[in-house]
Amino acid sequence: MAPRIKTRDRIVQESLALFNAQGERSVTTNHIAAHLGMSPGNLYYHFRNKQAIIAELFAEYEARVDGFLRLPEGRGLTVADKTFYLEALLAAMWRYRFLHRDLEHLLDSDPALAAGYRAFARRALANAKAIYAGFVEAGILCMNDAQLEALTLNAWIILTSWVRYLCTTQEVVGDLSEELLRRGIYQVLALESGHVAPQARAAVEQLSARLYVPLEDGAA
Repeated sequence: MAPRIKTRDRIVQESLALFNAQGERSVTTNHIAAHLGMSPGNLYYHFRNKQAIIAELFAEYEARVDGFLRLPEGRGLTVADKTFYLEALLAAMWRYRFLHRDLEHLLDSDPALAAGYRAFARRALANAKAIYAGFVEAGILCMNDAQLEALTLNAWIILTSWVRYLCTTQEVVGDLSEELLRRGIYQVLALESGHVAPQARAAVEQLSARLYVPLEDGAA
């Protein structure tokens, strides 16, 4: 028999599902409590407000990204690592997609969360830059330092604004689709296309073809 999930963990899991499906602004603590079949008082025993739940979810997202966005120990990078990083990014963005959907509002509403996010962003950018440098060292990408820095920043801008792009240019009713999110990962890979070394081009093009998802209505 599976162990029973703690009430606090249930609140976090179900809040994530509701935020993703309906948007964080549309979901109140009363909605969460009713969805879980508990009283608002019981929910407030575990979380003093909705911002506290969001902070918990951001901490999960942050730990997940920190866990995979790092160089492997004791070996150089390969094209297979590129697949790993992009698929891991897709999985993290999909699981916590509400964070990307209304990020500016979330950060404006909670100064502590905003400070934590800034620190996370600096760390993620530094780690991503080190990974790109690792691909250069491995002979997979050909870039100088200025190009490497620009590519890192451009990739970050795409990843953090892709959901907003979808919501403002595509007819998104309710929840997003994982396929449309996958296209955002493809866009990051497309940024690198002019920097791929000849010996790695066939493998990278194969990865690009796997990630490509067409956008409707000529928005591509």
